[in-house]
Amino acid sequence: MQIGLIGLGKMGIHLAQNMLRNSNDVVAFDLNQDAVKEAGSYGAETAFSLDEMIEKLDTPRTVWVMVPAGKPTDATMAQLAEKLSADDIVIDGGNTYWKDSLKHNRLLTEKGIHFFDCGSSGGWRGALEGGNFMIGGDDKEAFERIRPLFEGIAQKDGYLYTGKAGSGHYLKMVHNGVEYGMMEAIGEGFEILEASDFDYDNAAVAKLWNHGSVIRSWLMELAQDAFEKDPHLDQIQGRMHSSGEAHWTIADAMDHNVPTPVIYEALCARFKSMQEDTFDGKVVAALRNGFGGHAMDKAK
Repeated sequence: MQIGLIGLGKMGIHLAQNMLRNSNDVVAFDLNQDAVKEAGSYGAETAFSLDEMIEKLDTPRTVWVMVPAGKPTDATMAQLAEKLSADDIVIDGGNTYWKDSLKHNRLLTEKGIHFFDCGSSGGWRGALEGGNFMIGGDDKEAFERIRPLFEGIAQKDGYLYTGKAGSGHYLKMVHNGVEYGMMEAIGEGFEILEASDFDYDNAAVAKLWNHGSVIRSWLMELAQDAFEKDPHLDQIQGRMHSSGEAHWTIADAMDHNVPTPVIYEALCARFKSMQEDTFDGKVVAALRNGFGGHAMDKAK
């Protein structure tokens, strides 16, 4: 199928390659012209303005938005509401706050445009090789039009239509809260090992734990990768940056009187890491860099 892809950052450029590899025709647009040219080198049709991208799409159009949450996504949705036509489809694959997705849904559906909020997991590797997608949207019939797209770009059993608008990004928000807790537990575990009286090979421990143990996971694989490159993570600071999803999760849990002590403590650990250096913070920073390419602060 044909897709207009807006946003060619570290997720979008890999997603474009995944779409192309799965027999989709991609019309790629980004404000960064070099990123557009790169997408063109992979076989995408290039567009150097939003209007050009829309003109190159057959109707009814399908547009996937992969830009930063907040004002960039708000501005993009406002432009699409004015420029697209009834029965077109817009997919927001970014980390948008779910209440903003409800606002975008109202804006677009007033124009007869179908809106889907798509929580995307798996980091840049997933975007490239087969991701995990949580897709909300009010029109199940319209979703069937884009189901073949997800069949191709997701891992097997790696996508789910979750129901009404907002539910996709809500599910991704909770997913990220769980992710915070898991990474914090891994970081604390390795900090205990680092402080112990024993001389552990951290990479070997991570490899061991990832082969048959109860806590085997992709995060443990990423920990092994990080320790193989830097055995005691001496090259980075233990500063765990936070992008907001756990904060949203905790706030909504409080609205529903649901206790979330693990996710709350994981978020507090990130705040504390901005004040002091910890080995726990080094581990989590390395994990975030491994799956999402998030920036790490180099050791001074």
